Amino acid sequence: MDNLILALGWAGLYGPMALGAIGSIIGCALAGQAACGALLETETGHGRYVGVVAMPSSQTIYGIVVMFSLNRTVTLDNAPGLFAVGMLAGLALLISAIRQGHCCASAINVSKIKPEIFGMSIAPVAIVEGFAVFAFIFALVISAGIPA
Repeated sequence: MDNLILALGWAGLYGPMALGAIGSIIGCALAGQAACGALLETETGHGRYVGVVAMPSSQTIYGIVVMFSLNRTVTLDNAPGLFAVGMLAGLALLISAIRQGHCCASAINVSKIKPEIFGMSIAPVAIVEGFAVFAFIFALVISAGIPA
């Protein structure tokens, strides 16, 4: 049983980065597919589509920082805390990156038809990013209370 608890602690260390990266991969792929279609249908504004595609990648960066903040020797005392904080933060980053990719794809699809609303179409992307930042910041704060 002790080995399982320790293994879960290790999973909690790596979880935020891995889950954030998986979400970023999916989110960027969703937005990238929309951008490829928009490139074929528009004559200008291609640079902004490429920029929007990269927006879900920030969750990977947040995951890396959380992983480093959790990095310590895994013991039976701290493994449950590491698992809980790491995996829950990673899950939040995973879901937010995927949903942000959907918002990016929608923004690309709308702005190819009506380019003048590009700025407004990015607002949902920023809102989803805000929730990822909440998960990121609170994981950092809570990680300080996990025994070293």
